[in-house]
Amino acid sequence: MLQPLGARVLVKRLEAEDKSSGGIILPEAAQEKPREGTVVAVGPGEVDDNGEPMGMSVKEGDVVIYASYGGTEIKIDGEEYLLINEDDLLAVRE
Repeated sequence: MLQPLGARVLVKRLEAEDKSSGGIILPEAAQEKPREGTVVAVGPGEVDDNGEPMGMSVKEGDVVIYASYGGTEIKIDGEEYLLINEDDLLAVRE
């Protein structure tokens, strides 16, 4: 797997909804990319003035909501992931 550096998080995007709220099946082109995903790996976090990592606010397995245009899309072993800065994470879903 991939180990993020600094305050970055590797996220597996959740599946897009294939039906509208009214039950209409949506073609793939009309589906919005979800802005939620599961954290797969986290970096050590930002470094303080003493050079020590300050840790991260999320952990592996957390379901997070992220900014619409946040992150860099990458493929690992044919699977799509997002590499996102911690600052682009908006919330953790409980």
